[in-house]
Amino acid sequence: MKKVITPMTITAADSNSRTITGRIVTFEETGNASIGKVQFAAGSIEPNAVLLNLEHDRTRRIGKTLMTEIAPDKSGIDATFKIANTTAGTDALVEAQEGLRDGFSVEVSFDEYETLKDGTIRILAGELTGVALTSEPAIRSARVETVAATTADENEVSDSTIEPEVTPTTEGDEVDNTVTNAETVETVEAAKSVTAQSNNVGGWKATPRIEITAAKYLENKVLAATGDESARQYVLAADNTSDNAGLVPTRQLSEVINGLSTTIRPSIDAISRGALPDAGMTFEIPKITAAPTVAIAAEDAIFSDTDQNSAFLSVDVKKFAGQQKFSVELLTRTSPLFYDELLRNMVAAMAKAQNAYVNAQLIAGATLDGTTTTTYPTATELLGVIARGSASVYGATAGLANPFARNLIASTGQWANLMTLNDAGRPIYNTVTNPMNQAGLATPTSLTGNVAGLNLYVDPTNAGDGDGTLLVVNPDAYTWYEGTSYQLRAESTADGSITVGVYSFGAVGTKIAAGAFKNNKQ
Repeated sequence: MKKVITPMTITAADSNSRTITGRIVTFEETGNASIGKVQFAAGSIEPNAVLLNLEHDRTRRIGKTLMTEIAPDKSGIDATFKIANTTAGTDALVEAQEGLRDGFSVEVSFDEYETLKDGTIRILAGELTGVALTSEPAIRSARVETVAATTADENEVSDSTIEPEVTPTTEGDEVDNTVTNAETVETVEAAKSVTAQSNNVGGWKATPRIEITAAKYLENKVLAATGDESARQYVLAADNTSDNAGLVPTRQLSEVINGLSTTIRPSIDAISRGALPDAGMTFEIPKITAAPTVAIAAEDAIFSDTDQNSAFLSVDVKKFAGQQKFSVELLTRTSPLFYDELLRNMVAAMAKAQNAYVNAQLIAGATLDGTTTTTYPTATELLGVIARGSASVYGATAGLANPFARNLIASTGQWANLMTLNDAGRPIYNTVTNPMNQAGLATPTSLTGNVAGLNLYVDPTNAGDGDGTLLVVNPDAYTWYEGTSYQLRAESTADGSITVGVYSFGAVGTKIAAGAFKNNKQ
């Protein structure tokens, strides 16, 4: 269960009926939490009759509410809790009245949410599963209207009105942010501040400031680790303070730096696309292997007679799959950005594997240039490769509706060489607007361009100048068939580990292998 605390309001507590009333959720209001900003959409929580726990400890139940005692409206949800006639229940009433334990915290199971541009987690749909009485307020809209203590001594307390805390604070665990609406139900807890006072203190009430120093912080950090509740609250308050001398917390931004992953697929983009059949690990495409002929015939001569023959081209379906195994602590006790970035990287890794497979298939079937180059081609040699390649591809794919080579796939090394080619000092492949320089477009700011009339695709699968690092391609000679991508998630009760896997199926239909032409390095 992952939790985030954004405090709400107790509005009243009645000593005679032993009840506490308050606003447990305010919709469309952003609160600061341990993972950042959290917000509940209007009407996003389905109310239920629930128990009131002490500090989210479900073994320390102090009260309950019924459906008739929950009042949702457009702005939020108010609830009245019947407090048990126990020592813990009586203490809770007193603590709420005195402002010692003055926060409501809702527990919500949710399966739909979104992440806003500023990093705010916005819950869209959830179900109320519990409410806790907590110590720390955080939302300014949280207010207490009336509070009373216990039936044992009604004269010691009376109804009063107070002002909520001004400075937001937070407590709680993390929210699990998944890429899509999660099938597994997670938990969000949103707390609103609850403040109260007895009748022997008049006017408005404000929580006293606490002294925060590095020494006191260290002392309370140690005590909190041993279970000291007051020390834990001190640490929570200190962790949400950014301007105390000697105690400057380190903030973590929501942006993630990733220079390793990419979802580009140049070789796939350079050929035609098709939908993968819905079943089977192979499929077949009819292909004409012999075409009928027509010839000049003399008067009364026999017609040219050549039978048309066909066969089926068999295409293998490949599975692309990868997985990541990590601990439940890593998922539940870290930022939800971890899971988002993990899935993005796994999808990027799958795209890389698919593109590398297609690139290898193109190179394997391509016609090898009969003319060799000893190193990266000069401008003249490059035009020769393209000219010979275009003619070769046209001859091989003449039966297609469009028999022309239209694309050029280049390695990053060949791309770099293209940008150095010049005519008397004028770059050849950096502009298409200069009348003196119409050869094409190849710039360091784009992975696509135009080289001698061919659409350029830069593929990082290859880096050098070896065979196939320049591919002249008719896109209709090859087709990439792609199906749906899937995601799996499994949890182990043995060690608490979680395994996430992604997989998809794809196939390259090499309709005419000679529809590609590759350079030949000597």
